[in-house]
Amino acid sequence: SSTMSFSEAEVQSARGAWDKMYVDAEDNGTTVLVRLFTEHPDTKSYFTHFKGMDSAEEMKQSDQVRGHGKKVFTAINDMVQHLDNSEAFLGIVNPLGKKHATQLKIDPKNFRIICDIILQLMEEKFGGDCKASFEKVTNEICTHLDNIYKEAGW
Repeated sequence: SSTMSFSEAEVQSARGAWDKMYVDAEDNGTTVLVRLFTEHPDTKSYFTHFKGMDSAEEMKQSDQVRGHGKKVFTAINDMVQHLDNSEAFLGIVNPLGKKHATQLKIDPKNFRIICDIILQLMEEKFGGDCKASFEKVTNEICTHLDNIYKEAGW
């Protein structure tokens, strides 16, 4: 598996950017999922509890959507804390990827979509520099997830 090549400066600026988002992990995570489900309605089919929800308002209020939004942000936060340690980073990404590939059967293109929505939200809230300093992280996460999917036979 490839080792990650983040300079110390890149790690610091990516963490700084992410910290701004993670302060409101539940709200920002919810916003990301609500955008995912409204802009890509087919993704709702993976979540049995969300299928019947059509309005963004309804989704925003849902404990399940909020809970999963927070879960997504917590997982990314764990990865961000280990950008300077490939082994620890992969220790988080690998089981997550395997579970989504083999048990949940989530199409891997959805990770890229979620990452793009996160970057979009970062830019809206904190500007282009913030987004730019986190882009490499999302690419890294998506690349590793793609590799895990390939190994799992996707």
